[in-house]
Amino acid sequence: MQKLKRILAILLVVLLVGLYLSTLVFAIIGSDRTLDWLMASVCATIALPVLLWTYSFLYKKIQNAKKGGEDAE
Repeated sequence: MQKLKRILAILLVVLLVGLYLSTLVFAIIGSDRTLDWLMASVCATIALPVLLWTYSFLYKKIQNAKKGGEDAE
């Protein structure tokens, strides 16, 4: 699980950096879509880490439920 978390975190960082770079490039070239890319970057900055945390939280809960762990509800 730890290795999977690390891989997903790296992919998340790469995705966010790509969004920010694309926003910067579109701003430099003066594209009409610059504001749209900025809004996508801001939304992704909030949504993607939350989704990653939710995925790992649910994965742990499901694994504990399968094993009959104490955390299972």
